[in-house]
Amino acid sequence: MASRPPSHDANRTGARPAASQMAVKWTAVHEAAAAIGELAGIAPEYRSPEVRNFPAIMRDTGGWRMRLAEQGVDDLAAILEPGLAALLALHGSGAPAGAAALALWQEFHTARAGLLALIPPLGIER
Repeated sequence: MASRPPSHDANRTGARPAASQMAVKWTAVHEAAAAIGELAGIAPEYRSPEVRNFPAIMRDTGGWRMRLAEQGVDDLAAILEPGLAALLALHGSGAPAGAAALALWQEFHTARAGLLALIPPLGIER
């Protein structure tokens, strides 16, 4: 009996673990950003559907956009992790952390806007 070729769905499973990892990191990055925003005295933000669904959109888009998104989320996490740790240490020592937190929060939003720009416009082949 001849073996069956892999189905289309089987070929797509390779992207799922990466997309799942990115979704976890994406959530963690936003939790860190929320803590940074709180230290900066900024009200919690509303997350638009494109922000909430970014990992799924990138998974469905695939290709070079997905690879750039994965790298960008990793880079953003690498920036926020030590930044948040430093802010918490500063805050814990009683020193004002608001200005530094605001600067990091703005950097987060700038970097996230760059990542969201990877979402292809409607009607454009992905």
